[in-house]
This record gives sequence, structure tokens and C-alpha cells, in this order.
Amino acid sequence: MTDLSEARQRLVDAWLDNQWLERGLSRNTLENYGRDLRQFGDWLNREEHTPLEQCQRHQLLQFLAHRHEQGLGARSVARQLSALKSFFRWMKREGRIGEDPTLNVARPKTGRALPKSLSEADVEALLAAPDLDDPLGLRDRAMLEVLYACGLRVSELVGLTLGQVNQRQGLVRVVGKGDKERLVPLGEEALHWLARYLREARPLLIHPDQDVLFPSRRGETMTRQAFWYRIKQIAVSAGVQKALSPHTLRHAFATHLLNHGADLRVVQLLLGHSDLSTTQIYTHVAQQRLQTLYEQHHPRAGT
Repeated sequence: MTDLSEARQRLVDAWLDNQWLERGLSRNTLENYGRDLRQFGDWLNREEHTPLEQCQRHQLLQFLAHRHEQGLGARSVARQLSALKSFFRWMKREGRIGEDPTLNVARPKTGRALPKSLSEADVEALLAAPDLDDPLGLRDRAMLEVLYACGLRVSELVGLTLGQVNQRQGLVRVVGKGDKERLVPLGEEALHWLARYLREARPLLIHPDQDVLFPSRRGETMTRQAFWYRIKQIAVSAGVQKALSPHTLRHAFATHLLNHGADLRVVQLLLGHSDLSTTQIYTHVAQQRLQTLYEQHHPRAGT
């Protein structure tokens, strides 16, 4: 794949900077958006010999059809179209183009995928799996307990520092997407394992002057990929057969709270969702539990 021209790259960078400033998008999202736009720009150069600034609606539709023919799923096509729509709206607002080629281009219907979750028994097995005689195992136990107790994103977990945790009040100050902060309770079990980890294991893993809460084997900030690999290893030793994702314990956190009667808006605040509709998907995951409760407690459920 050829690189965009230097001028075009500056244009893309200016748009990405705007997205970071105005929308507070994460680095991962910005990287995905930049990759989507570069991919379209390369195709436009190669197949249509057209610069981005002169893109026409029919060319955009041809590109989306091309991506679909390559086997790209509807959800991935929709994400790529979302990036292109955002870019060309910005171009129009900045006066760089006369017409927005993405105007009236409908997003493909994707449906909403239900998040994969674990049963409470699965979570208990996962939490109990790390080797507590190993400092890394004790670190893993504390990380999993905090992850499940707080419903954190993995990126939020590995980025935690000592200063973000208040053991006396039982709270963690989380910096989420768009640098938005939220306070999340830790719970007694997570506090117990966190205190034991800080007392017994962390001093063996990192220099006392360092502020990273959960360091890697080398005493550095752990990457999301490294923790994800660690979770998969732990799941194997725990005998958990279900498919896992980096958000598995976050999904379990939300689902189990709803199963036990938590209010949806409380779960929204704990997860750091800006829009309640994002949280509402978990009501579908918990539907079976709700049906069971209805059958158990409604006086006419059995009639």
C-alpha cells in the first residue's frame, strides 16, 4: 500500500487533531480512523486517480462495495463509513470542498451484537486461578479483582497509578475515554486483594519511586495486549471454556449487577458510558435472569 502524499497526510493529521480536540477520541480510535482514511485514499488514487478533495459520491459507493466484496463485515464497513463521513463533514465545514460526498449515504444495517459474558461461577474460577505464591500471580489476582469489581476497560486498568486509588475510602479514580474522570467503588474483596498485592508483591516487581499500580514483569507499564494474553493463560488454567475478549470481565460486571437488581443508570455511571443507549444492550444479556425472577415472584406467572 502506498503512502498518501505529504500534503494529503498533513490534511489527514489536521482532521485527526480536530477529532481529538472536539470529540476527545482515544488514541486507538484515532489510529483506526486514520487507517480507514488512508485505505480509502490509496484506493481512490489507485482505482480512480482522484485526490480526496475531489471525491465523488459514486466513487465512495464503489469503494464501500469493493470492501464488502473483499469480505469485510457490515460492522467494519459501517465503522469505515463513519470515519469518512466525519472527515468530509470537517472538510465541508473548513471550506475545503464544495459538496460532501457522504451526504445521504446510509450506513449498512449491522444490528447490535450482544456482548459476551461469563457466569458468576466462571468469574469465580477465573479469579481463583492465579498462583498466589508467585508475585506475578498475586498481581494478576489483584488486577482481575479490580477489573471485575469496577467494570474497567483494560486500557483503564493497565493505566492506573497509585495516586488513583484511595484504599481508605474504597474508591478508584478512573480516567476513561476523552479523559473523562469517574469515581468507582472497589468493594471489600477487591480492596482485600489489592492491599495484599501492594504489601507482598508490588515491592518485588517495581522500584518504590514508580507510580504504576500494576507493572509488567519488567517493572514497566503493562500493555493491553500483554494483559489480554495473561487473561487467556489464566482462563486455560481455570478451565473456562467460553470465548473471551478483552472486555469479558467488564461485560460480566454490568450483567451481574443488573441480574442482582442494579439500576441501569447506576451501571451507566459506573461503566463511564456517556449515552444510556450504550448501556441498555446489557438489559438483553440479563433478559433470561429477569424472566426467571418474573416466574418466581409474579403471582400469576404460572397461570
